[in-house]
Formats: sequence, structure tokens, C-alpha cells
Amino acid sequence: MNPIIPIGLVFVGCCSNVVFLELLVKECPSSGNIITFAQFLLIALEGFISTSRFGTKAPAIPISTYVVMVTLFFVTSVANNYALNFNIAMPLHMIFRAGSLMANLILGVIILKRRYKFSKYLSVLMISVGIATATIASAGDMKSKPAINSTNEVDLDHEAIYDQIYWLTGIALLTFALFLSARMGIYQETVYSKYGKHPAEALFYNHALPLPAFLLMYRDIYRHILLFNESETMLIPVLLIPIPRLWLYLIGNVATQYVCIRAVFILTSECPSLIVTLVVTLRKFVSLLFSIIYFKNPFTLYHWIGTLLVFGGTLIFTDVVPMLGKALSSRKKKAE
Repeated sequence: MNPIIPIGLVFVGCCSNVVFLELLVKECPSSGNIITFAQFLLIALEGFISTSRFGTKAPAIPISTYVVMVTLFFVTSVANNYALNFNIAMPLHMIFRAGSLMANLILGVIILKRRYKFSKYLSVLMISVGIATATIASAGDMKSKPAINSTNEVDLDHEAIYDQIYWLTGIALLTFALFLSARMGIYQETVYSKYGKHPAEALFYNHALPLPAFLLMYRDIYRHILLFNESETMLIPVLLIPIPRLWLYLIGNVATQYVCIRAVFILTSECPSLIVTLVVTLRKFVSLLFSIIYFKNPFTLYHWIGTLLVFGGTLIFTDVVPMLGKALSSRKKKAE
């Protein structure tokens, strides 16, 4: 396959996914659980057909081994989406998730007793300072979000304290999800070293096995089904079929999530790691820019400093600059 196709799909699928997510969150900030459930359900159904072949194909990795991985993945996904309920701006959400390399290195040192070269520690310091800078800058952009159906009037000081605690809860969830995701990565590494890599199978079981856990959230999911049904009606483009707007956004989010995951999967199999790293990093940066410009999210000079530190640290960590230099020098030698 021509690499331009998966690269294009990564940008189209992943960037569109962020757009639909922000549309949902801006109109219904508490919709994290129903979004997570819909994403898990679609990928599980597709995997049941294409990967497990309607349950007839036995997994290469034992189900008992998947249980730990699935638990970590499920809690991480729920925490990441649920954090949006707590007045977390989408740009800050993106910056946090772009800092996964920092958590990976810290846990690699603590759990696996690994040692890294100086550039890796420098990159982690940059990412950490970048996230901290963006977080502090975002603290000034907090807006009050009173609870649904709340009729209580509170003192301004109490309201400010409530807003701060509410927002800090979201920051705590993002931090927890960041390190839990890194822990899952280490666990996956040990599993794959023992049983070999089976990414399509892991994708299916990571999304299928946690589905019963959503029963714990059925009240919240059902409440949001009713809220989605009551949203303003829109026409589906081309088909011209009327549908509640929030359902259209959710369908768009889930569909683009699938395109994004499949595109990254194809990209990793078709392109060298340098291309994959560059594409994924640029995609995150484009999504961030689109969120700032199109949705007019507050973004100060300190946000930009934090963003540049996070993405700069990511490029240093992944050795993109030296690898690009080698690639260019090898091309020059061939040309000569």
C-alpha cells in the first residue's frame, strides 16, 4: 500500500475524531461514559467479526493474561474521557495525553530498573515542565460549571473554591490515566515478549472484555441516551435523514475513532518507526491547532511555551532529529 494513504487516514481520522469529541463535550460536558461505551462497542463488534471470526478463533495470548491488560486499558480510557466532565479544556487534555513518554520513562526506571541516556532525561524534563506550564496557565481560564438542576446559590468565595476543587479533580484523573497507561505499556511489553505481538487480537480483547463493566455506569449512560434524544435535530449530510445532533456527533466520533486506530495500525506495518513517530506527533499538533483556532479555546503565551516543550521533548525522546540527519546524509551519499 502507498504510505500516503495511511498517513492521510491518520490525519483525517484522528483529527476528525478530536473535532467530534470537542463538539460533544462543548454541548454535553458530562458525556464521557457514553462516548467511551460507544467506542468500545464498535471496535469490539468489528473485532468479533474480523479478528475472532465470530468467536471461532482461539486467542494466541491466554484470556487470563488479557484480564490485567484489559483492566488497565478500561480504567485508563474511562478516566481520560471522564476527566472532560471536570471543566478540562480540550487543548490541555491533548497536551496531557501527549506527555505519555514522560510517564513511560519514569515507570521504566522505577519498575524495570532501566537506565537511559542523558537526552531521554532532558526530554522528560521538558515534557514535565511543559505540562506543568500549560496546567498552571489553564488554571486561570476556569469557568464555573454548576451541577445540573442545581438551585443552590453559594457565596462567591465558596463557588471559587468549588471550581478549583472541581477542576483539580479533572487534573488528578488525567495524571492518574497518564501513569496507568504507561503501566499498561510496560505490562504489554512483558506479555508480548512472552507470547509474541498480536496487535489486532489485543485491540479486540481490550475492547470486548470490559463491556460488562459498563453495567456499573448504566444509569449515567441511560440518562445521556435520553439527553441525546432530546438534542436539536440535524440532517445527515448527503442522506438528508433527520437525527438528533448529539447522536450525529457520537456516530462521527466513533466512526473516526475506528478509522484512526486502523490507520495507525496500517502505518506501523507499512512505514518505518521514524515516519510513524513524525506522523503521530504532527497529527497531535494539528489537532491542537484546530481546537485553538476553530473552537476559539483560550491559549496564552504560556500555553504555547508548554506545548512547544511537550512536543519538542517528544521529538528529542524519539531521536527524530538524529534519525532525520542520518536519512538525509544517506540520500546525499547515494546521489553522489
